[in-house]
Amino acid sequence: MFVLAEGAAPIVHPGSADGVFSLLWLVIALPLLGAAILLVGAPLAKGRLDRNGHLIGAALPVLSFVLSLVMFFALLGRAADDRQVGQHVYTWFDAGGLHVGADLLYDPLSALFMLLITGVGSLIHIYSIGYMEHDERRRRFFGYLNLFIAAMLTLVMSANYLGVFLGWEGVGLASYLLIGFWQYKHSAAAAAKKAFILNRVGDIGLSLGVGLFFATFGTTDFTTISANAGKASEGTMTALGLLLLLAACGKSAQVPLQSWLLDAMEGPTPVSALIHAATMVTAGVYLVVRSNFVFDYAPHARTAVMVVATVTLLWGAIIGCGKDDIKKVLAGSTMSQIGYMMLGAGLGVAGYPFAIFHLLTHGFFKANMFLGAGSVMHGMDDDVDMRHYGALARAMPVTFLTFAMGYLAIIGFPGFSGFWSKDKIIEVALTQNWFVGALAILGAGITGFYMTRLMLMTFFSRKRWSESVHPHESPQVMTVPLIVLAALSVLGGVMLIGNWIADFLEPVTGHSLEANPALPAVVSSLIVVVVVAIGVAVAWYVFQRQEVPREAPQDVSFVTRAARAELYGNEINEGLVVRPGGQLVTGLTLFDRHGVDGVVEGTALGVGGTGSVVRLAQTGFVRSYALSLLAGAVLVVVALLAVNLR
Repeated sequence: MFVLAEGAAPIVHPGSADGVFSLLWLVIALPLLGAAILLVGAPLAKGRLDRNGHLIGAALPVLSFVLSLVMFFALLGRAADDRQVGQHVYTWFDAGGLHVGADLLYDPLSALFMLLITGVGSLIHIYSIGYMEHDERRRRFFGYLNLFIAAMLTLVMSANYLGVFLGWEGVGLASYLLIGFWQYKHSAAAAAKKAFILNRVGDIGLSLGVGLFFATFGTTDFTTISANAGKASEGTMTALGLLLLLAACGKSAQVPLQSWLLDAMEGPTPVSALIHAATMVTAGVYLVVRSNFVFDYAPHARTAVMVVATVTLLWGAIIGCGKDDIKKVLAGSTMSQIGYMMLGAGLGVAGYPFAIFHLLTHGFFKANMFLGAGSVMHGMDDDVDMRHYGALARAMPVTFLTFAMGYLAIIGFPGFSGFWSKDKIIEVALTQNWFVGALAILGAGITGFYMTRLMLMTFFSRKRWSESVHPHESPQVMTVPLIVLAALSVLGGVMLIGNWIADFLEPVTGHSLEANPALPAVVSSLIVVVVVAIGVAVAWYVFQRQEVPREAPQDVSFVTRAARAELYGNEINEGLVVRPGGQLVTGLTLFDRHGVDGVVEGTALGVGGTGSVVRLAQTGFVRSYALSLLAGAVLVVVALLAVNLR
């Protein structure tokens, strides 16, 4: 067990990128080239890219993955204190005291993210070849996917916060394009707009944070900031931590900026897998862990991370219990699991490596289950309602078996990847704060319930589909990625052997000290397994032993209604932000129209009226002017006489 050490190790000055590391820039450039070819170069190809562009779109991320894998093994061959490589691509801009380069940083943290993004991303691209086969805009879809991969790689490979911000905004743009890909549906267009706007709220935090970094340290470079973090005041570091947390809440769908995530299911299912497993929602966790040198000097900000994470992991789990849409159940699950990762990050140096560990295993089993849900939809005429499923295990054996591996991983079945990663976060939480640890255990039990509910309603119980539906297995181009991800869902826990994940990330996250755990690891794991088993048993009793109605019952408890309504998150946002914001804008508009414009227009009218009166004296006749002059002279003479006579 571990406790917080006094600050993580600063990022040392990275070594130069030689050998295979000189190709760092190419990892980003390949999918970016694919996006350019598919989105910009298509008109020049005269239709050929519409027929074969998806092959280019799938091949380039695979090449990036191969490069990332070669670099990873090259990094393993170096000593632990020599695992940071920097590459200066070009000078981005140089203005006054701000010098920013398009610089890349390759270290253990970015290495793991690159493998996840390109590896899982490549599998999603391959799966999409079959899933989007009949879509007339498939070439554009793959262009957007490539753009998404390139933006996320930019985010995790940049050596400074301004580069992170560039990738951050690129991810936001790509998610907007992909969530609203079927924009002819009003729901998809609205979901894309909602995700874009809510993420802009979080982006305010990152943009202000970048500015505060420069104002405090004179740079946005990780190396300089981490080396001088201890010289800044605690108030400044707390402000930076809270701004970064706000940014993370937007991208990673943490409370209170979580309401966009379930609506994002309006995009094609591969998009859901990419957003929820390998790219967008992991960006917030990356930002917090990468900024460990901020949070280690800002204990109040780190406490805020823990509070937000604990609320979110329970919030998402409860939502997952009430949804009948298979993708929205998984979306609520993502919110909850990201909450566990954020909790690990909020635990400090003791939890940073396990936050990343769970992020990686979650990337495997969540991509597996989202693509599995897409396979189910493929065989069920795109129906997403689990109440219309049932008994699909025999009709879709490969989808069922691979999905089951993801299910066992997410509930933390002993031996599967999620068991090792999530239990380590709970173990550290129990040591540092038993109440938070207990809530995390409760979240694990709820996870066991709603995921078992999904499995039973989809693959077991009695069949509830109509006679016109003919469930069938998906083609190999879709099932092969499922098999690979299922294997990773089972074997992902090997990263904990010999505490490898913590040792590998130590140059980035720092060294933690041994401490006496609140409970032995075996005991805490046993408690978690028992609580999960209770959740599984309750779900089995309700959804397997009893009849599952084809239509959702309306006479239900308040808790069920609240879960179906996503705990009224949209209503809360509507009441606290949208309506007051709309009223404020309406008031400002009226003030501008009748106040500001009234003053300006009234002044103009007054000047015009005065001019009209004065203009009456301007007749143009000499005799009139002479008469006026005479009258004036008479008045002057009369005035003088009056004064003298007195």
